[in-house]
Amino acid sequence: MGTMTMTMSAQRSQYNSDAILSASPVRLLTMLYDRLLLDLGRAEIAHAAEDWPTVSSNLLHAQAIIAELTSSLKVELWDGGQGLLSLYNYTTSLLVMANVKRDAASIRESIELLEPLRQAWHEAASQLSVPDRGASTGESRELGVA
Repeated sequence: MGTMTMTMSAQRSQYNSDAILSASPVRLLTMLYDRLLLDLGRAEIAHAAEDWPTVSSNLLHAQAIIAELTSSLKVELWDGGQGLLSLYNYTTSLLVMANVKRDAASIRESIELLEPLRQAWHEAASQLSVPDRGASTGESRELGVA
């Protein structure tokens, strides 16, 4: 039974890896935001249970995602870029404080700041995704994303 579970786990891992590697930039962004908010939600639940190792690992993973979002942000390409960069920096400091001081309020504030962005990126992605009339497979393509 253990081997079967490992095989299923390996298959799931490969599927997730393939999904990430084949994702468009817009889809990848929404996936990052989804995982970011999942990490923060898990950290908040673990905090309530005083499960400090789980809190810490989820907060560290959330910080890594924000670091990735920050590094890929092209501040000069749009008016809101500097504001988004400031939000990422502020949220990172909240997550560090949440981890160091075991501060649930900082986790909650991060969720409240980032959840509307997650929703906005999903809305933008759905508006960019239109059927490609030239494709026989019926797949959609994202417009305006290289």
